[in-house]
Amino acid sequence: TVQLITTLVQGLPVKSLRPFLHNGQEGKNDVAALLKPISEKIQEIQTFRERNRGSTMFNHLSAVSESIPALGWIAVSPKPGPYVKEMNDAATFYTNRVLKDYKHRYGPVASTASALSVLSLGPGLPPPPPPPPPPGPPLLFESEGIKEASSPSRSALFAQLNQGEAITKGLRHVTDEQKTYKNPNLRAHGGQSPSPTKSHTPGPKSPQPHPPKKHAPVLQLEGKKWRVEYQEDRSDLVISETELRQVAYIFKCGKSTLQIKGKINSIIIDNCKKFGLVFDNVVGIVEVINSKDIQMQVMGKVPTISINKTEGCHIYLSEDALDCEIVSAKSSEMNILIPQDGDYREFPVPEQFKTAWDGAKLITEPTEIMVSERPPKPLT
Repeated sequence: TVQLITTLVQGLPVKSLRPFLHNGQEGKNDVAALLKPISEKIQEIQTFRERNRGSTMFNHLSAVSESIPALGWIAVSPKPGPYVKEMNDAATFYTNRVLKDYKHRYGPVASTASALSVLSLGPGLPPPPPPPPPPGPPLLFESEGIKEASSPSRSALFAQLNQGEAITKGLRHVTDEQKTYKNPNLRAHGGQSPSPTKSHTPGPKSPQPHPPKKHAPVLQLEGKKWRVEYQEDRSDLVISETELRQVAYIFKCGKSTLQIKGKINSIIIDNCKKFGLVFDNVVGIVEVINSKDIQMQVMGKVPTISINKTEGCHIYLSEDALDCEIVSAKSSEMNILIPQDGDYREFPVPEQFKTAWDGAKLITEPTEIMVSERPPKPLT
């Protein structure tokens, strides 16, 4: 592969650039015509490199193909030096890889890479001149006229400073009639003077919070999903026509109560506040998420109730739902109310736990919580 790419490089029509070097600046069309055979050959070299990506000599091929485009420097104006240096740096990246990989294995290969890295494509091109330094501050004594003009005013200033205590002799005495705080008439005409210690510049106004966008309340069945959304101050919400495959999704409702009759698959309460739910039977799960002050009453059966990120949740279980499993996470003020003797007894769900190491594993137990003597009244 190295011999093949060497043959391609040797076939570059470099001699076609001699008319440009001898005659100087050419027109754009002439330059394009000169570069066309070279561009085609460069493209052939780069294509050869891409076809041999799996070769062990890929870094060698890359060093050649990355440096060859520098022959197009005649199309770069006004100064091709940076362009040639960029091509040379790209080739150096791959020659350094060759030197690293073949340093202790193949002496001729490493020597070839060293020769290619030393052979900079543009060593004779002078670097671009550095930018001129920024202009400094003007000299204080650039002009004699400035110096002479400033001398009298400076002398007068020093003369006043050298007066000492006599410098106050030129001040005029202010009588009590001329003082605003002693003359009520001046205050009446001039108004109240602003206090020197207080700033009267109006401060930046804090941006006013945008009022929450009001959404239209929703209570409708879409396919197999009951949508109950944005209900406020409603205590007469009822879903009566239910099927076993239907689910209910309750979103952003507040100060409202919903009753679901019959048997339904699952219920989700999301982002609700001060919301009450009464339902007959659920065959799946009832979930409460991101809510606050929720009351729930089970009239029939439900296998699982999940409470996540909720503050305040009271669950009234029926006699048939005493085997319900309650799963909670990141929630507080959760209470389960169990029917006993025609009334309800409240049992708080543990929120605090203690964990100890018994020598082989961690043991976690809930801390003791007092049982409330006066549970809240059920929804029905």
